[in-house]
Amino acid sequence: MDTNLPAQAPEPAAARRTLVLAAVSLAALCMPLSFTGPAIAIPAIAADLHGTPLALAWITNAFMLSFGGCLMVAGALADRYGRKRVFLLGMAVFSAAALALAAAPGIVWLDVLRAVQGLGCAMALSSGLAALAQEFDGPARARAFSLIGTAFGVGLAFGPFLAGTLITHTGWRAIFIATAAAGLAALLAAAHAMRETRDPQAQGVDWPGALTFTGALSLFTYGLLQAPDSGWGSAASLGLLGGAAMLLAVFIRVERRAARPMLDLTLFRLPAFAGVQLLAAAPAFSFVVLLVLLPARFIGIEGYSALEAGRMMIALSAPMLVLPVLAGMAAQRIAAAHICASGLLLAAAGLLWLSTCAPGQPPATLIGPLLLIGCGISLPWGLMDGLAISVVPVERAGMAAGIFNTTRVAGEGLALAIVSALLGTFSVAALGGAGIGAHEAAHAGPFLALGELRHTATLLPQAGAGELAQAYGTAFRHLLYVLASITTASALLILTFLRHPAGATEHIATAPASKTTN
Repeated sequence: MDTNLPAQAPEPAAARRTLVLAAVSLAALCMPLSFTGPAIAIPAIAADLHGTPLALAWITNAFMLSFGGCLMVAGALADRYGRKRVFLLGMAVFSAAALALAAAPGIVWLDVLRAVQGLGCAMALSSGLAALAQEFDGPARARAFSLIGTAFGVGLAFGPFLAGTLITHTGWRAIFIATAAAGLAALLAAAHAMRETRDPQAQGVDWPGALTFTGALSLFTYGLLQAPDSGWGSAASLGLLGGAAMLLAVFIRVERRAARPMLDLTLFRLPAFAGVQLLAAAPAFSFVVLLVLLPARFIGIEGYSALEAGRMMIALSAPMLVLPVLAGMAAQRIAAAHICASGLLLAAAGLLWLSTCAPGQPPATLIGPLLLIGCGISLPWGLMDGLAISVVPVERAGMAAGIFNTTRVAGEGLALAIVSALLGTFSVAALGGAGIGAHEAAHAGPFLALGELRHTATLLPQAGAGELAQAYGTAFRHLLYVLASITTASALLILTFLRHPAGATEHIATAPASKTTN
């Protein structure tokens, strides 16, 4: 009888760890679903709740800004007050915000609740990953984090299709109900199985650094989104961008003087570390922004249904399910810098190919460039997290991972704001080139950039739908030229910075996360 006890004892622990992994995987799945789903829903939301182009842009930007700006603070709070406590609170905030979004009466409420949802997501993801590192060791930890990456990839690949299906059959509000259900399932699983852990050496949060960083990020994003409407040289735009620059300067000064800064600026003296931060931001301009721009084009300009748009987006995201794993295997024989740079160059080629596809062409002509972009960006995607902690001394791996994730998410939010501003500016210029008056073009251009072809036609009754679609195609083509240039430059800089990372790229695919004591 006694000999069976040791064999039976591990089973409850294994079941508990599996449930914790399931909870964190669900939380990881909620993030891409909360990003890609509303992107598909923006045309339906605009038809239902209306709103200015600026208000509609905040549907995605509010979530990304809040998520990226709060990640490091949420991680510090989890280390001090407990990973389980912060995870449960984060999932509760996320799920409550999602349910409230499903009942939002207007666009302003929608934007505010999206920011709250981003805060909950930041709390859950940062604390969940830290809790997961406590549950698994060695190869088991590598497999667990690989599953988290797979969950994220599934959300990116099939989120648009799921959103399109829900919108077609039940309406856009069902998207938020679905994410609330996933969040509540993660909360219940974690409440039952997750252990409470914390870092006994954790100190107070760097609130001056956190507030100045978030403030600078918010003002800069707001300024970029405001500029196409009020003008780049307007007092409002210059005031917002100037305020962002001032807060950034204060943030740098605060971090240099802090005993335990939120962001250790000395890490940027390492060329490989700077290269990794550039690698974190590069996919935003070649891939992430397309998750928002393409649904608007497919639905508003091409005339696809939400379901058809979701199907088209699978071509862009499906490679994320397979190629990151293959890239991790290839990194054992090929330098990670070469794989990352090659992938970005492939993505740049895909962007240039996509620029030749004007609105109105058969859907099949878009599959090739979308697949090429997805394949290209999937190669560095599988290596980034391992690189983030392998290019610094092991005792600083935790902060390096936090900085990397903040750079990645905040970079995505900034990229969305920059690209939205550029597309709005290019749309105004394209309308002007089509003979539309400057004042009328400035008013209608931001709506055209959002794919609001019908609303634009109402504002410009003298222009036909074909003429407006052609103007949009011109603006979109010029934007793709800019994105391809940024992606190519990023590839070359990353190749330079990561060429000799002092052996840090060895075993990238299985680089362990830092682990604190319970």
